[in-house]
Amino acid sequence: MVAPMAGVTDRPFRQLCKRLGAGYAVSEMVTSRKDLWNTLKTSRRANHEGEPGPIAVQIAGTEAAMMAEAALYNVDRGAQIIDINMGCPAKKVCNKWAGSALMQDEALALEIIEAVVQACAPRNVPVTLKMRTGWCQSHKNAVVIARAAEAAGVQMVAVHGRTREQGYKGAAEYDTIAAVKAALRIPVVANGDITTPEQAREVLRRTGADALMIGRAAQGRPWIFREIAHFLATGEHLAPPLVSEVKRLLVEHLQDHYRLYDEFIGVRSARKHIGWYVRGLPGGEAFRLQMNALEDSVAQVAAVENFMDELNARMDRIPAAGAQLMDDTEQTTTSKETA
Repeated sequence: MVAPMAGVTDRPFRQLCKRLGAGYAVSEMVTSRKDLWNTLKTSRRANHEGEPGPIAVQIAGTEAAMMAEAALYNVDRGAQIIDINMGCPAKKVCNKWAGSALMQDEALALEIIEAVVQACAPRNVPVTLKMRTGWCQSHKNAVVIARAAEAAGVQMVAVHGRTREQGYKGAAEYDTIAAVKAALRIPVVANGDITTPEQAREVLRRTGADALMIGRAAQGRPWIFREIAHFLATGEHLAPPLVSEVKRLLVEHLQDHYRLYDEFIGVRSARKHIGWYVRGLPGGEAFRLQMNALEDSVAQVAAVENFMDELNARMDRIPAAGAQLMDDTEQTTTSKETA
């Protein structure tokens, strides 16, 4: 599954991941604040045109009635599954007591869950929950909240193996996810630090989870889903993608991205995606710096095509995950930055 990531899992990215082996993708979180529903930002996040189902939309907020209304708003716009955000660790979200901050207030968390489930039930729309192991190391309450969510009618729970306090630092732990799985009858999804097919297999073994959710590891490597699916099914590795295939995928991704965001915003928001694709590739860092200075989509695409063509002259395939290749200039730069 593709994890919901703010500013990343928009419609073009979700569609690409589904094409490359992801069985399920959840949207960026959509606010429950009604006064923001008509903004361009929210309308883009709620855009599912041409996207293959199931359409899963994540909502975020702090008031039960508002969250229930937000659920129905998104169902009316095509959502087939509603996901409740209790996992986002971002300060701008948690400072408003949304996201993973809700795990500090179990009563409020359950009130929100019950309200959203009750709102969606007449429409036969399933409700899922994304959360963390807890707020901090001394207060891991994922099992308690997961049990309450299941009793309230939630039909699937995804758990990121870190607390809110950790953010994305340190290593994800899977014992808590295993405890959640052991406590529930509904499907449980494991999330956190799954970057290779071997790690995927190990996380499934350690947690007993029903599925895996991948976030940051798919940034710039959306083919990770087919690699993991193939490895889990056969025990063998797929060959890394051809440079020519990645060039085609990236250009198609960019064109879809521009159509959603328009020229000005599309060019600027595409820069992070391009940077992820070229990360660790020979000449990638120098190219990223040059590309970030480009101001229009035609120039951006041309630069990407030229870079990939030059790369193709040096190698046939993109290096496998974890294999970092840098040219001499980048090695020197990296050493200076580290020092």
